[in-house]
Amino acid sequence: MNFLNIAENRYTTKKYNPNKKITEEKIEDLKKILRLCPSSINCQPWKFIFISDEKLKKQLAEVSYWNEHKIKEASHLVIFTAIDDIAKLENQMKPYLPEGSITFYKEFIKTLPESGIKSWMQHQVYLSLGFFLSACACMEIDSTPMEGINKEKYAEIVKTGEYKPLFAVAIGYRDENDHNQPSISPKSRLSIEKIIQSL
Repeated sequence: MNFLNIAENRYTTKKYNPNKKITEEKIEDLKKILRLCPSSINCQPWKFIFISDEKLKKQLAEVSYWNEHKIKEASHLVIFTAIDDIAKLENQMKPYLPEGSITFYKEFIKTLPESGIKSWMQHQVYLSLGFFLSACACMEIDSTPMEGINKEKYAEIVKTGEYKPLFAVAIGYRDENDHNQPSISPKSRLSIEKIIQSL
């Protein structure tokens, strides 16, 4: 299957089969894929937390608003976090970034207000989300990206420390009757003419 076919068939899963779990081998592959995600100047301002423990997953589900049942049914939950301490990011980057990247950071990022620097870091984590969702689809793993979580409670429950939870992704395998799958509810997208411009 080529990537266009994968994109046509991938969707946001609303109902999972709680009895079907992702193999440990596939989870390890997903971890390796996340490690390879792109980020501006290769700053890597993130940490990805994989949750498989059912008790912990239940705690997080209960502070995830309307996403509760998806998390409880899914095989795993992955929490995407961003570094929330600018000094930590700078110290982390120093050993491996080339001089040109450090110069770019100092001239164009470090000169921003604190909120701007943190926003820049968080944008990198959102880049990793697209990479991750595509990887899941290629591996025939269903997924549900969720901003509808109580970030403060997530931080308390998982003890994220210097990292701030931004969103989470439930992963697993769809229930065969999930109403949101394209075979039941065809995808609705704007036309190519409305969203693509060629010059």
